[in-house]
Amino acid sequence: MSGSTDTFLPYGSHYVDESDIEAVVDVLKNGPLTCGPKVDEFEAAFARKIGVSDAIVCANGTAALHLACLAAGLQEGDIAIVPAITFLATANAVRMTGAEVCFADVNPTTGLMSPDDLIDAFERSGKRAKAVLPVHMNGQSEHMQDIAAFASRQGMVVISDCCHALGAEYLNSGKPGDGQFEAFGTFSLHPVKSIAMGEGGVVTTNNSAKAHLLRQLRGHAMEKDPGQWSDTQAGTALDGKPNPWYYEMQKLAYNYRATDIQCALGLSQLNKLDGFVEKRRSLAAHYDRQLAHLNNRVRAVRRSNDCVSAWHLYPVLIDFPYCGGDRAGLMEALHASGVGTQVHYVPVSRQPYYVERYGHLNLPGAESYYSQVLSLPIFPAMEPADVDRVVRALAENLGG
Repeated sequence: MSGSTDTFLPYGSHYVDESDIEAVVDVLKNGPLTCGPKVDEFEAAFARKIGVSDAIVCANGTAALHLACLAAGLQEGDIAIVPAITFLATANAVRMTGAEVCFADVNPTTGLMSPDDLIDAFERSGKRAKAVLPVHMNGQSEHMQDIAAFASRQGMVVISDCCHALGAEYLNSGKPGDGQFEAFGTFSLHPVKSIAMGEGGVVTTNNSAKAHLLRQLRGHAMEKDPGQWSDTQAGTALDGKPNPWYYEMQKLAYNYRATDIQCALGLSQLNKLDGFVEKRRSLAAHYDRQLAHLNNRVRAVRRSNDCVSAWHLYPVLIDFPYCGGDRAGLMEALHASGVGTQVHYVPVSRQPYYVERYGHLNLPGAESYYSQVLSLPIFPAMEPADVDRVVRALAENLGG
């Protein structure tokens, strides 16, 4: 057992400097705290970064997924396909529209849904699935072109869960969420993601009408455009001009707005994204080199042939039976050594709510991936020496 007294290394952490703090303080001192100019500034900057026409910022990644599902038209009676290896929110956002979830299996070496997994799930849905939500697990994706082509042939809307993938790049060209392979991309700006906004989410789309709808849905569907009002008499003054206070709510919607405080931080962080990604990739490459001598016990998740990850997470697969131990014991020992770890994720199909609704599913790829995966520390403030320390602790506790 390692007895290091160095600073504890969590599996993930945000990085905030004085420029981030100053950006937030400036809003607190001088600007509207919400519904102000920083929202528009952040959306424009995010859209440029991804290479998409519209980015709609909202309260968090779950809200982004829910808004995208609503904009895709999901409702009671519909079905959407979701990979079993993902965070709860991907499936829950579908259910929040009233639609049902059909869980897809994943590749056991990547945690990613393959085209064959998608086809299998589509068949199990009775060929009724209206949408599919590919998850860019660990910032990677594979076969998105094939997945998008199959979805198009079957009339399914593609909603990409890019919550791990801000800063990732396709090897051919473009980025996750840029609209090449999806109608909507969704992002999370939680503190352990590529950039931090406290809490925050974004939906991207190249459809201007859907962008307008998304902005409505995040703000109570308050329609202030006189051209869209149903009761123009109530909205018009005697001089024929629109009443300045008037608005209409023509559909039920939500308060999923992001504040100017959040967006000021998000803007400042977005300016640092390239540096953050460069550092994460450097740390991941160092992990790859240092873990090579443990390859009979610990191996990195297989790299995608289509995408370069920004490494929001650094997951490894561990053969626990071969090592003669269990994951909980290893996590406790690593924690005692000052190394934090996490499991991403328990298959959502295993959750009691979904078992009660859909029964126990046979998804061997998801079960295999889940049984082996462990996320090791990776965040911009780490140095190569921290990676060395993590690998030493692993070797000591796995008998290497």
